[in-house]
Amino acid sequence: MASDPKPMPWQLPARILAVAAHDVFMAAASFEIALWLRFQTYGLPQPFFFMVEATLLFALVAGIVFWWVGLYRGIWYYASASDLIAIVKGVTLAILVFLPLLFLLTRLQNFPRTALLILWPLLIVLLAGPRFLYRMAKDGNLAVLFERHDDGHRVPVLLIGAGDRADTFIREMARSRVAGYRVVGIVDDKPGRVGRDIRGVRVEGQIEDLAAIVARLEERGRRPQRALIAWESPDGALVGRALEACEQAGLTLASLPRLTDFRQEGAEESLRVRPVDLEDLLRRPQRKLDRDAMAALIAGKRVLVTGAGGTIGGELVRQVAALGPSHLALLDLGEFNLYAIDLELAMRAPGLARSAHLADVADRSRLDDVFRAVKPDLVFHAAALKHVPIVEANPVEGIRANALGSRNVADACVALGVGTMVLISTDKAVNPTNVMGATKRIAEMYGQALSLARSHTRFVTVRFGNVLGSTGSVVPLFQRQIAAGGPVTVTHPDMTRYFMTVQEAVELVLQASAMETEAGRIFVLDMGEPVKIVELARQMIRLAGLRPEKDVAIAFTGLRPGEKLAESLFHDAEPPASSGRDGILTAAPRTADWHDLVISLDRLAAATQANRREEALALLKTLVPEYRKLEPSNDV
Repeated sequence: MASDPKPMPWQLPARILAVAAHDVFMAAASFEIALWLRFQTYGLPQPFFFMVEATLLFALVAGIVFWWVGLYRGIWYYASASDLIAIVKGVTLAILVFLPLLFLLTRLQNFPRTALLILWPLLIVLLAGPRFLYRMAKDGNLAVLFERHDDGHRVPVLLIGAGDRADTFIREMARSRVAGYRVVGIVDDKPGRVGRDIRGVRVEGQIEDLAAIVARLEERGRRPQRALIAWESPDGALVGRALEACEQAGLTLASLPRLTDFRQEGAEESLRVRPVDLEDLLRRPQRKLDRDAMAALIAGKRVLVTGAGGTIGGELVRQVAALGPSHLALLDLGEFNLYAIDLELAMRAPGLARSAHLADVADRSRLDDVFRAVKPDLVFHAAALKHVPIVEANPVEGIRANALGSRNVADACVALGVGTMVLISTDKAVNPTNVMGATKRIAEMYGQALSLARSHTRFVTVRFGNVLGSTGSVVPLFQRQIAAGGPVTVTHPDMTRYFMTVQEAVELVLQASAMETEAGRIFVLDMGEPVKIVELARQMIRLAGLRPEKDVAIAFTGLRPGEKLAESLFHDAEPPASSGRDGILTAAPRTADWHDLVISLDRLAAATQANRREEALALLKTLVPEYRKLEPSNDV
């Protein structure tokens, strides 16, 4: 059976060499102290270093033995009973090797054998003491010394990530009678941790080595059946690398509970792993948010959210409710969506004053009634028709809802003296190729025009790309297709889109809403790099435990009406600038004169009211000169 090659001492990382130096020093110190105590209590007292050659020999032997038994691999922050066992073994073996060597060299002349009875426990204390004191200083307890290690018939697993979650999971596995997993190895992305131990479990290598690590563990009879992500907040790139490595190694991938789950839930609940989901793949490093500014924007205010039953609107409702408004009004055209978010809010924040209003933002009279009843201080306008092919087939309704509906909301805010209106926009408003994007660009223009006209209402526009899992997005479609066995339909192999999780998008919307900027500027959320839709499909198939193009086919269907291969977050005439806040940029103002815009929108309203489709589309192109309709294409 093959064994792992041990790195030579000079190949060890600097941190491990520091631990080795500490242990060798303690070996020399304990030897001198043992001799000194022996001669002080029995026989003629001797000074320190009177047997310096023996001391150096013992330090040398101890250094080699400690390296051989793997004493240096333990990470002090995760010191546990397994480290104590390794120390006892190392010290015992070092003494057993040293004694015959000293006999060969000196015949044990002047060396009292009983000094070994002092040396053995003393060196164990000097080696283990600093490790466990360090651990106690970090997390305040030494209960790790009393963990129970009973593997039973537990599923062997490989942890990906050598950190706090890995340490906590291994500890819980040892303590719990209901634990179903046995950790056989750890993989990490930090080279400095490779070859070290956490509670006696080896960090076997890096993510790229996962297939070789699984083969090596199989040779030892310890092949893992699945891999578990143990990073606390991994970014999507790391999760993607882990998923691909697991596919190559023939392992399924899941994720450990968060540390807060370990601490708050019962043992049985906290040990349950969860599937890796698409949000894990797209997650970016946590943004640093100004929570105080966000709370100041919301706390004690009367807030109205339009489109409250949608993906963005619903998340806005949840996050706004947590910031302490005095009243939260929900407005939506869909009865069921409105009922669902109102019921959820009643359960989440039963003490919060709220109201639910069934209304169409395109109906100005009804909208005015709602505004007079609510008297909002702050309005988040998320109501829109956003499914590109459907709006393309029903352009008049798209114009009414997105362009004229946004105008109605803005005018109602001005008429009733609302302090701030926040418009939720989309990257499809940049160089639009479809009615949906062009109508959202008109909504942006109207808010910019009012802002530049120095309205008493402060207008904020926030633009971003696709929200993961939102209604009408590709993600729910792919999920249904994968569940049905495929094929997964992708319009074009080169199509890309920007994606962001709904929680991150709304956090940044609230952050942008609390910021001041030049009148007319649009806040644009940093969406990271665009994602290839075909790669998104492949990753979702892998997350389902299947193989793309083998278990589930991918079919290319051609571009649909109004679709383009790639979206942009900025127009050429909107040079981006930093907002001073991580994750948020600003676009330079680009709008028409407000009075001219009002006249054009009045004509557009008349055309839609009379259902004059061609006239409405012609006016749309006049208002948004960069709008260029794309015809559907089957070229893939």
